[in-house]
Formats: sequence, structure tokens, C-alpha cells
Amino acid sequence: MKRLIIFLILTFGVLCARAQEGADSAAQSAAVAEPAAEASPEQLWDRANTAYINGDFHAAAEIYEQIYARGLTSAKLYYNLANAYFKEGRLGKSILFYRRALRLSPGNDDIRYNLSVAEARTKDNIEQIPEFFLTEWMRDVRHTMSCTAWSIFSLAALVCALALFLMYLLAQRLPLRKGGFYGTLVAVVVFMLTSWFAMGERREMLDDTQAVVMSLSTAVKSSPDKSATDLFVLHEGTLVEITNRLDNWCEVTIADGKKGWLECKTIETI
Repeated sequence: MKRLIIFLILTFGVLCARAQEGADSAAQSAAVAEPAAEASPEQLWDRANTAYINGDFHAAAEIYEQIYARGLTSAKLYYNLANAYFKEGRLGKSILFYRRALRLSPGNDDIRYNLSVAEARTKDNIEQIPEFFLTEWMRDVRHTMSCTAWSIFSLAALVCALALFLMYLLAQRLPLRKGGFYGTLVAVVVFMLTSWFAMGERREMLDDTQAVVMSLSTAVKSSPDKSATDLFVLHEGTLVEITNRLDNWCEVTIADGKKGWLECKTIETI
């Protein structure tokens, strides 16, 4: 009888201990989840940076994604997220966010260098169609500053043009009138050029035709049909341009001019 009582007491004690452990575990989980949900973007940013410094790139990427999911965007957020994905070995995601960062900060050499390193690891070696040197040079100049910077530059040029034009109208001395006249012409040219650069940067920033392959490999078809002929294969991280859409299929063109159809779920737009 005594043994039975002792056995029942021990059994009851073990069950109570397990119940308490379960309650403590649930409370701890709730305590962890609640701060994560209520954490400010600044707190999440610090946590992500700390995780990255400690080498926990998966956690860093997840926390950066939480910031991104709140609708907050910046070149620095995209850049750090791309670095975390690159360290984690997710090449497609890293190239995608490097390119998104580059759209917001086209003159950033660090972003451009890291993007080139990531793209060097892609499997597809595509030879790009050469462009007219003047077109390439103008694009490189345009990419030295962001859309906002070019817009400010163009407004400054417009103000200078107006001031110089007033000097041309109001100046009494001939040298000042000549300086105002020719200065106005130069300022107007600069205004038109910088405005064109600003519009070009804005158009590129809002462009939804460029995309990055997310799948490890995907076959490009001759038509939007799974049973269609395979034309060529693209791998993770390759940049494509979407030229047409049909249901769940996208017609894409790659840098060497080849085109075909692939499923839209295999790519993600920049």
C-alpha cells in the first residue's frame, strides 16, 4: 500500500513538473515573439546587423526581410540584405537586391563591385551585344548620381539660367551682357541635359521589365507551354528582360539577344 502511494505521489510530481516546463516554454516563446512583433525598425536593424556581425547570415536576412515587409526601403537596406543572402549562398536573391540597391544609389562603388562579384559566380556566361560607345558613355555618366541628385542639379542649372538671363537684360556694360547671354545658353544646355538624366534614372528606377532568375536552373521554351521545345537553359542569378506576358508565362530576352518563354514564378522583377 505504501509503495502504491509513493508511486502515485512521484507520478503526480513528474506530471506537474512537465506541465510547468510546458507553460514556461510557451511563456518564453510568447515573450520572444511579442518583442519581435512590436520591435521598431531601428531595433530590428540593430538586431540584423548584430546577427550579421556574429556570422548568423540566415537570421540577419530574415530580420532585414521583416524591415522590408513593413514597406521600408533604402539602398542601405537592400545592400545589407544582398550581402546577407550572398554570404548565405543564395545567389539569385543577392543579385536581385544588389540591383535594387543600385537603382536607388547608382553611383555607389561598393554596391557595383559586390554586384560584379556576385554575377561572376553565375553559371551563364552570356556575351552582351556591343552598344554604340556614346550611348554607353552617356549611361555611365547618368549612373554617377541618383534621380534625386540629377533633379536638384537641373533645378540649380535652371536658377543659374534665369539669373544669367536677368544679368543679360539688366546689365549696362557690354562684357556683362555678353557673359549673361552666353552663360544663359550654357546653363540652359546643362538644365536640359541634367533633366534628361533625371528622367532616365527615374524611368530605370520604375522599370518592371528587368528580372533575375531565382531557380537553380530553368528551361526557356519556344512557346508558353510546358510541352514546348527547350531553347536553352538559364541558371540562378542571370539577368533577363521581360518583353511579353501571357498568363503564368513570361517572354524574356537575355543580353546576347536570345529570347524565349519561361514560367513567371522562376524569376523575380527588380
